[in-house]
Amino acid sequence: MYYIAVYDVNQKRVGKMLKLFRKYLHHVQNSVFEGELTDSDYLRLKAEAKQLMNQAEDSIIFFSMNGKYLERETLGAEKNEPTNFL
Repeated sequence: MYYIAVYDVNQKRVGKMLKLFRKYLHHVQNSVFEGELTDSDYLRLKAEAKQLMNQAEDSIIFFSMNGKYLERETLGAEKNEPTNFL
């Protein structure tokens, strides 16, 4: 499945998160990544990211594209209410 991932983490964890996401996805811009992942790679990426992040202050958002539908999953703190424009 095709994914777009964005993260907003404390500066102390930015380098580690960047290194992790580069193992799985293509680096597009600052904290934005995209690419194809198998189900097992997606689960592995999420598990590794959860270990690095502080759930109370960091946020990671995954957008998955399944055909013509877009799904959103947030790990950690929800910074703002998601919109329904998609």
